[in-house]
Amino acid sequence: MKDSKPVIAVILGDPAGVGPELIAKLFNEADLFKDVHTVLLGDRWLWQEGQRVAGIHHNLVEISEFSQARLHSTPVFLPTESVAESDISYAQETAAGGASVLALLKRCMSAALDNEVDAICFAPLNKYSMKKGGLEYEDELHFFANYLNVNNYFCEFNTLGNLWTARISSHIPLKDAAEYITEERIVAASRLMYDALQLAGNPEPRVVVAAFNPHAGEGGTCGREEIEIITPAVEACRAQGYPISGPLPADTLFIKARDGEFDAVVTMYHDQGQIAIKLMGFMEGVTVQGGLPIPITTPAHGTAFDIAGQGKANVSPTRNAFIIACRMGKNLRQQRLNTNI
Repeated sequence: MKDSKPVIAVILGDPAGVGPELIAKLFNEADLFKDVHTVLLGDRWLWQEGQRVAGIHHNLVEISEFSQARLHSTPVFLPTESVAESDISYAQETAAGGASVLALLKRCMSAALDNEVDAICFAPLNKYSMKKGGLEYEDELHFFANYLNVNNYFCEFNTLGNLWTARISSHIPLKDAAEYITEERIVAASRLMYDALQLAGNPEPRVVVAAFNPHAGEGGTCGREEIEIITPAVEACRAQGYPISGPLPADTLFIKARDGEFDAVVTMYHDQGQIAIKLMGFMEGVTVQGGLPIPITTPAHGTAFDIAGQGKANVSPTRNAFIIACRMGKNLRQQRLNTNI
C-alpha cells in the first residue's frame, strides 16, 4: 500500500529576515508533523543561525534527495548551498538573498513537478531582494505560475482562520481596477476559490462576491458594474454548478463574513479585502497561492527587518500557513493516489 502522507517542503525565507527564526520555532511543535513528511530545504549556516536566534536546537536527519523524505516519520533536512554567510546581513535587501530564495523555490517546484512534493510552505520573502536577485515578474505568484506551466487563472488567497479572500485584481494602480472587472475573471476567481476551499477540507464552501461600487451601485445610480458585469458573473457560476452568492456591498459584507455567515469573499481589488482581513487579525493571516497545481502557502506578513535576529518573531502565522499546506497537501496526495500518480 502506498504511503498516503503528503510530503511538505519548507524553506527558510529571506536570509536577512525573520524566516529562519520562525522555522526553528515551528519545528519545535512536534504535533504538527505527525501526519506528514516534512523536508526543510536550505543552507546549513542559515538553519543554524535561525536556531541560535530562536534559542532552540534541532537534530534533524539529513537527506540528499526529496525522494528520501518518505523514509522518515519526523522532519528531515535537505542541505542546499544557495548563499554565502558573508553575503548576508540582517535587515539588508540583497541580490544574494533574493537569488537564494529563487533557487530554493525552483528546487521545491521541480520536486513538485516530479510528484515528490505535495505542498510547499515558505517563510517570508522580500520582493525587492528577489527582483535584485533575478525575479522577472511582479511578484512570486507569477514566478510560480510560469515555472509550473500554469495557463489557467491564478490569484492570491488571503486567509484568517476559516475566512478566505480572493481578488479580481492585485498589485495594480487603483485607478486601473475597474478595467479588471470582467465576467470571465469573476467567474474564474469564484470557481477557483470554491475548489481551493474544497481541497482545504471544506466540502460545501459558502463563497460570496463583493460589489465594486458603494452600496452595490444603488440600482445603477452609483455605478453599473454590479448590474452589467458582477451579477451576470454570479449567475454564470450558479449555472455551472457553483453556488456562489452576491454581489453584496463590501462595507457590510465583511461584518457578515466575520460573524461566520460566509467562508470566503471574492473582492474586486487589493485593498477591498486586505484592509478588512488584516484589521480582523494581522498576526494570524496566511497567503495561499491559488490556481497552481500544488498548494503553496506563507504567512501573510513580511520579512520584519525591524526585529530580524532578535528572537521576537511571532510564529503563529507561520504555524497557520504550515497547517493549511498540510491539509491541502494531504488531499492532493489522496487525489494523486486515486489516479495512480
